[in-house]
Amino acid sequence: MKKDIQQKETDGKGMFYIEKDGDIIAELTYTLQDNNIMTLDHTETNPEHSGEGLASDLVKHSVDYAREKDLKIDPLCKYAAKQFERHEEYQEVQATEE
Repeated sequence: MKKDIQQKETDGKGMFYIEKDGDIIAELTYTLQDNNIMTLDHTETNPEHSGEGLASDLVKHSVDYAREKDLKIDPLCKYAAKQFERHEEYQEVQATEE
C-alpha cells in the first residue's frame, strides 16, 4: 500500500495520518510548544493494519518534519520513545532536558 502521510494542524495541536478508502488507519498526534519543541503525544494504528509499519513511518515523518522546520521532538508517546531508542539518527532532533 502506498503510504501517503497527510497533516492537520490547528492552534499548535496537530496530527500526521494515513488514510485508506477515506478512513484514518494510522495517526500520530503532537503538540507544538512555544520553545520550538514538538511533543509526540500518541500513536495509533487500526488493528487491521497492525504490523504494516505505518506507526514507524509516522514517527519517521515527524522526525523529517522537525528537521525541516528546525524543531526538537519530545517523544512522550511510549511507541515514539521506543523508535527514538532504536534509531540513533533520530537523536539529533530529540529535545534534551535543560
